[in-house]
Amino acid sequence: MLLTGRTHKFGDDINTDEIIPARYLNTSDPAELARHVMEDADPEFVQKMQPGDFIVAGKNFGCGSSREHAPIAIKAAGLSGVIAESFARIFYRNAFNMGLPILECPEAARELKGGQTVTVNLDTGEITVKETGRRYHSRPIPPFMQELLADGGLIPHLKKRLEARAT
Repeated sequence: MLLTGRTHKFGDDINTDEIIPARYLNTSDPAELARHVMEDADPEFVQKMQPGDFIVAGKNFGCGSSREHAPIAIKAAGLSGVIAESFARIFYRNAFNMGLPILECPEAARELKGGQTVTVNLDTGEITVKETGRRYHSRPIPPFMQELLADGGLIPHLKKRLEARAT
């Protein structure tokens, strides 16, 4: 699967409260969460981003609380995914459970600039920068995690498996 979008650059240790502030956790409505994604990291982010864009960040993206609201807000905003140097482990698993593509690629995370256009091949992990032609190779997404992404997350994946068993 190929995804193409512009990049929005953030630093290290972007925590879940910056991704979706706690003051909005009184709802689980994805559309409402999407309206506030990255608000505490960049108050104008929602106005600047376009569906299909990527967040690019440094080390430890998604640290802090284990709230599933964070990957839900990113996905519901229409973002293609997150490219980071590394992810907090609970965010890593929550992202795949919610069907949000994330790629660990330290070199790309350090070198990409905001506003560049990238194409990401989720099957191979290759990240290509349109403006320069530069290619990066992310850590491979494990096959089971690729299945979760293809099915839209853990719950749709489990429903699909249950339906297959019933037939």
